Amino acid sequence: MYIRKVVLALLFLLSIISCDKSNKIKNADYLTLDEQKALDNTDTINTIATSRNLTTTSNKVILTGLDSIRLISIYKIKPEADKNINYYEDSSYYNYRDDDENYKYFMPGMDVINGYNLINIAHYNLANEKSSFLFKKPVLIKTVYYPGVRKDSLKNKPIHRDYFMVSVYDEDTNNDTLINKKDLRKLYHFDKLNTKKTQLIPSDYGVIKSTYDYKNDIMYIYAKQDTNKNGTGDKNEAMHIFWINLNDPKEAKKIL
Repeated sequence: MYIRKVVLALLFLLSIISCDKSNKIKNADYLTLDEQKALDNTDTINTIATSRNLTTTSNKVILTGLDSIRLISIYKIKPEADKNINYYEDSSYYNYRDDDENYKYFMPGMDVINGYNLINIAHYNLANEKSSFLFKKPVLIKTVYYPGVRKDSLKNKPIHRDYFMVSVYDEDTNNDTLINKKDLRKLYHFDKLNTKKTQLIPSDYGVIKSTYDYKNDIMYIYAKQDTNKNGTGDKNEAMHIFWINLNDPKEAKKIL
């Protein structure tokens, strides 16, 4: 009788662990390849919202420091999700700054959106009443950097940004049929009118984190090179460091 009770208890415990793992997978931040194919490049917000393969919602209008430019966040809605889709992650970023530096954002002049099931950003120009997407198909956005609304300064001088940067998982690099955090994370620059997109880190690297150097107005990017070509950042792969001049963002330069 005692052995039977022990066996039943173990089976019950295993069922709880199995359900917990199932829920973690079910609630994970990811896109399937079918969902990524859902958006045809029509540059209209309604298309992505009514896609047969992906249920989405436009979350809110985001004010930017560019008077005529507004952003709209587009989120994936899961069948099991509750009505509140305004998800946010804690940022893993940190910065180097002295106590007397009082700029308002992570980087002077740049506000951030941290994504969870954030699959695109719509760009709307009030001046010509035109909308477009930053990405031509659904992606999995980690962080959006955009010009902040509040006036900001660096070293007691006003600072103004006129571009966007996005860190994103946009490709199934490890070929597991999902786009998620196991894939290589990219970093892109967009001009203020969303007419040009530039990849800042080489394609065979996956971005891990970034830090800010206020002395030089530089963003340091820490990334792992996919040396074994398996499409993911392995623990035994070395970390490399790049830097980007935030006054004139171009393809990042490698430090080591």
